[in-house]
Amino acid sequence: MEETKSNVVMKTVTRNTLSKQVVERILHLLDSGQLKPGDRLPPEYELMELLNVSRPVLREALSSLEILEVITRRPRGGTFFNDKIGSRPFSAMLALAVDNLPAVIEARMALELGLVTIAAEKITDEQLVKLKDTIDRIASSVDDNYGEVDKEFHRTIAVSANNPVIEGMIDSLLIAHDKMNSHIKYREREVTVRFHMDIYQALANRDPYEAHKHMYLHLSYVRKKLLHHRENT
Repeated sequence: MEETKSNVVMKTVTRNTLSKQVVERILHLLDSGQLKPGDRLPPEYELMELLNVSRPVLREALSSLEILEVITRRPRGGTFFNDKIGSRPFSAMLALAVDNLPAVIEARMALELGLVTIAAEKITDEQLVKLKDTIDRIASSVDDNYGEVDKEFHRTIAVSANNPVIEGMIDSLLIAHDKMNSHIKYREREVTVRFHMDIYQALANRDPYEAHKHMYLHLSYVRKKLLHHRENT
């Protein structure tokens, strides 16, 4: 693993400081080959000087990259690009779209609609049992705080596609799920259960067409809800 390279070259942020611009500049270190997966980034004070940004803006950008699993920050050890970032291009692209909610939603739809179609052909009986359990847990939740269970439902479907080539896409799917989840101001338990049951039934029937249709209806509903709320706040 290489140490910090003191000769890295970065453009300063010239417009109104936005964390997205800082994210772009940091990812450029990888794209330009100045740093590689596993390398340590320059320390905060050096990045602040190179980018001409304040510490709060830099830390906001670093937090976004950490959530997206592009970097790892180690207490008293520095900040490192993750070793597998080169095999996770979708995470990097989500990082660039950190403030673009419509793009994040569409990215999730593109990934999950494909995955659920494959899952309809390959899902196991054990995974179907797990899916039904998540639906029952959502239905019985008393405070509508079922975000993690909802995530488990969608993760189970993605994993059931059982394709090692798209494992990195599953990580990106869950990142997009978390991003959308953070914008949900109120939940509709009965609506969620209905959508999930329709998807579950299509998967249980091994019907990729119905699985695709019901997943689209579910995600389209969530998209309209999130974007409507954003436009009215």
